[in-house]
Amino acid sequence: MTEAGQRPAPRRSHGRRVAAERGRAGFALLMGAMVLLLLAAMTLAIAVGGVSIAPATVWAILLHRLGLGEAGHWTTGQDAIVWLVRAPRAVLGAAVGASLALVGAALQSVTRNTLADPHLLGVSSGAALGAIVALLQTGLIFGLLTVPLFAFAGALGAMALVLAVTHLTGAQSAGRLILSGVAIGFVLGAFGNLVIFLSDPRAASTAIFWMLGGLGLAQWSQLPYPLAALAGCGGYLLLRAKGLNAATLGDETATTLGLQIRRFRFTIFIVCALLTGTAVAFSGIIAFVGLMSPHIVRLCIGGDYRRVLPASALFGAIFLVLSDVAARCIMPPQDIPLGVLTSFVGGIVFILLMARNRRLAGD
Repeated sequence: MTEAGQRPAPRRSHGRRVAAERGRAGFALLMGAMVLLLLAAMTLAIAVGGVSIAPATVWAILLHRLGLGEAGHWTTGQDAIVWLVRAPRAVLGAAVGASLALVGAALQSVTRNTLADPHLLGVSSGAALGAIVALLQTGLIFGLLTVPLFAFAGALGAMALVLAVTHLTGAQSAGRLILSGVAIGFVLGAFGNLVIFLSDPRAASTAIFWMLGGLGLAQWSQLPYPLAALAGCGGYLLLRAKGLNAATLGDETATTLGLQIRRFRFTIFIVCALLTGTAVAFSGIIAFVGLMSPHIVRLCIGGDYRRVLPASALFGAIFLVLSDVAARCIMPPQDIPLGVLTSFVGGIVFILLMARNRRLAGD
């Protein structure tokens, strides 16, 4: 081959490097924009409500509470509203939205099912059963942490039942694991409905409202639990992004790439169950965030899970914080159950996306 014939190869290699660098720069810019949008959404969530507070006052109060600013001219009532009521609610919304979106993205990879979401493994039904027992049977025996503790215990119990069923039935494939989770979810859901049916109708309305999802009970003392779960489980999922990329190619291909797919799938299921259980324990059952967020993100940035996971987390956080703002403002002074609103808005958005992109619809 002549020297002239050898020249295009370095040019092509250089072109690929330039394209990769531009892709990384574009992704970093996108992530930065989403972080700013999340901060703006959380500021809006703290500022609006029955008593409107200027965004500048919101940040002044937050910085003062964090020891980074001096006291200003705001009132005691504004300070209490911002710090004790709305700020923990906004932080919880961001944490829950990010958690559900991460779980949805991970499950869609290991199950190779585009309809997989955080509530697919029966964990939400177990958490709901635990919360119903706490609200209608035991009472607040552990104070304000009673409902989250019982809900999380129910989520762990549901996860244990799913794993036991898969072991007894020899279910190794992703499809069989999903079916086991769905079956356990129906059984636990039936028990929960039976407890509601046998309880005082006036008390049952409280359990039903919790099951519909909401962030109204958020408190600073409870936030370390969902934040720790998001940091630990979400960090693990991010570290295993390459494995999730391999899992999307199928079991045989993943195995040839050196991934022990069965062990990997079980581990991801357990991590997702823990993350889902913690989120549901503090917010109730909030639908569609985990299903919709990864699909929208993949339409924008592709299917590489090293990018899909962090982008999905930010998108889920932004979506849930803004949904909570809408839930508080549509019918003041009452809050629309957050799960109802996310299902309504998310369903419409998803239908529009399917109409515009046939690949999303599976065609």
